[in-house]
Amino acid sequence: MNTYARLPVAFTSGKGAYLEDSHGNRYLDGLTGLAVVGIGHANPRVAKALAEQANTLTHTSNLYEIPLQAKLADRLCALSGMEKVFFANSGAEANEAAIKLARLKGNKQGIKKPAVVVMDGSFHGRTMATLTATGNRKVHAGFEPLLSGFVRAPYNDVEAVEVIAENNPDVVAVFVEPVLGEGGIEIPDANYINELRRICDAKNWLLMLDEVQTGNGRTGKYFAYQHTDCMPDVVTTAKGLGNGMPIGACLARGEAAELFVPGNHASTFGGNPLACAAGNAVLDEIEALNLCDRAAALGERIVDQLSNKLAGNNTVREVRGMGLMIAVELNEDAPELVQQGLDAGVLINVTQGNIIRLLPPLTLTDAEADELASKVVGLIKS
Repeated sequence: MNTYARLPVAFTSGKGAYLEDSHGNRYLDGLTGLAVVGIGHANPRVAKALAEQANTLTHTSNLYEIPLQAKLADRLCALSGMEKVFFANSGAEANEAAIKLARLKGNKQGIKKPAVVVMDGSFHGRTMATLTATGNRKVHAGFEPLLSGFVRAPYNDVEAVEVIAENNPDVVAVFVEPVLGEGGIEIPDANYINELRRICDAKNWLLMLDEVQTGNGRTGKYFAYQHTDCMPDVVTTAKGLGNGMPIGACLARGEAAELFVPGNHASTFGGNPLACAAGNAVLDEIEALNLCDRAAALGERIVDQLSNKLAGNNTVREVRGMGLMIAVELNEDAPELVQQGLDAGVLINVTQGNIIRLLPPLTLTDAEADELASKVVGLIKS
């Protein structure tokens, strides 16, 4: 169906930070399938794990025990401080699970119409619940009537959430991205998540973090909330967890971890042996190569180079980043830069019309990081 405005290129192979198209042209991948292929294309550890598992067992269903799923759940809980995990196939599905947890909590408390606070500028997915939660009118358009049960607040505005807390007794949770991804790599004040935690504690709300894009080492910690001293109640992730294999996870602790019982929620394919083999291999690679720290160092290197080389450029409003979530915000819309980047051999994304978004692999070499910065500077100055 006509759902994608595809660029005129077909990639046939990839290795590390590079892709090759059907004509033999090479491209530096500054996007990694929208923060998915975090440990590089054709990663040998993941390829080996997938091949071995595909030759053994790919699927049974969640009617039976799945040892690789239990192993991955234990590892994610150890990394996150959470207690239990529900496995899905995508970030949107993981976010659906989080929203259902919040509604279950509200209904158990006797709240007839439980509501979740969500933020302007956010992106949570394309299912009916997650597109309603998304703070972008363009995502909503044409799909009305939207679901009820969501209350909107400006991003990075604690006072707005406090006003909601004082006036809306139906709220049961706050659902927020630690860094806005599709919203333009918006990095909130350092105390923002902690302040949301304070409000949630005072009101007996769940603090639910959408780390679909920010998780799996991308911001320089395994999860972005680990840059703070705050612990959420629910965390969702996907994208980089499978390095290209479809897998999502909704992690929870405390009350939230006990809300689901058999019959409440399920997935045919979620957490199957093949997907979990990939997830475990990704965690092995992140640990073996210390990729969280590497992402922090690479991000600082790229942001410094972009800032220095673009200093004084009156088309640039700001360069910002957290780990390998990097944005160059322009003063005017520039959607043409995506095609120009392709012509120059580099894959980038322009979100919100004027924000160049970079989500390169955590396995970049210093030379590749320098090349990415140089190519982006060249696009802006050309």
